[in-house]
Amino acid sequence: MNVFTNNPIDITQLPKFEEVQLKGLNPKYITVLLFNFSLLLTLVIVGFSALFYFKRDAFSNAIWIAILVGVVLFLVGLVVFTKFSFHKKGYAFREHDAIYKSGLISETTTIIPFNRVQHVALHQGFISRKLGLASVELFTAGGSSSDLEIPGLLLADAQLIKNLVSQKINPPRKDKLNEVVSTETLLTEEHE
Repeated sequence: MNVFTNNPIDITQLPKFEEVQLKGLNPKYITVLLFNFSLLLTLVIVGFSALFYFKRDAFSNAIWIAILVGVVLFLVGLVVFTKFSFHKKGYAFREHDAIYKSGLISETTTIIPFNRVQHVALHQGFISRKLGLASVELFTAGGSSSDLEIPGLLLADAQLIKNLVSQKINPPRKDKLNEVVSTETLLTEEHE
């Protein structure tokens, strides 16, 4: 007969994810972010230029200048914020889970245990592809979007991580065990 127990856990004995050394995103990823902002800036400028051209009399010249200065200051602030927040992003892979941390004002740490992962995907946008970068996305049950996305990885690292996670969620047969060990060893050696 099984005896039900529900003993308390000493939370001071739990492993501390804060002590894990996180690896930063590849510095080339800032180029992807800045390219995206330059597209946004271009669209905003084209929109205001068209509005100014067709509806010049809608506002006085002082208001048009104030709008332009406000938009430019907002976009410059967005770029500065992005550069600072870029350095606060990091990731780590442990034996049983993946960690991703981001956020400058509001810090978010996401930890996904491998036994919850249903699917892993590698994604490359147009600019990322040109720079040799990729994102790894981890999906758990019950959602159509990824639960964890780690952007700004070198393509080779992203492929290694995707293979590692795939092997964790679909353990290989005994005859394929040596391949798992060699992939984990290669990934560990590259990140040290």
